Amino acid sequence: MNTVTFQGNTLHLEGNLPAVGQKAPDFTLLANDLSPRGLKDYAGKVLVLVCVPSLDTPVCDMEVRRFNTEAAALSDTVKIVAASCDLPFAQARWCGAAGVTAVESASDYKDVSLGKNYGVLIQELRLLARAIFVIAPDGTLAYSQLVPEVTHEPDYAAVLEAVKKLV
Repeated sequence: MNTVTFQGNTLHLEGNLPAVGQKAPDFTLLANDLSPRGLKDYAGKVLVLVCVPSLDTPVCDMEVRRFNTEAAALSDTVKIVAASCDLPFAQARWCGAAGVTAVESASDYKDVSLGKNYGVLIQELRLLARAIFVIAPDGTLAYSQLVPEVTHEPDYAAVLEAVKKLV
């Protein structure tokens, strides 16, 4: 079983991280208007799944704002989706207040299928661990990063390098 820490305390993740080079697992997230979003909705794009525990926390706020800024320098063939278990209405409110327009927010609260299928659901909290998955236009998982300590930011440079290799 995979684990992460939160302020040094061990937390357990449900499921297994998918292997880079394999077909990316499907998922069902809810958009801010409650419509379902799955892997097929991003077919032909480089999809960056940014998994965060909650948009309404300082590190997640910084991370999604950073990806919103970075998105401006990326190709139109790249789609960045910030996924959390926050309710879709709260996500929309946060994005509006934060001025986040280049990153799509989507909720995993209903089925936690992204959390389970990608091995990032924190069992003790029913929140997503901090992780990033880059999926190639053909649906192959091209890059994976699980941040070991939930309160730390990801390695942005490594993520952006993986994205740039695909565009």
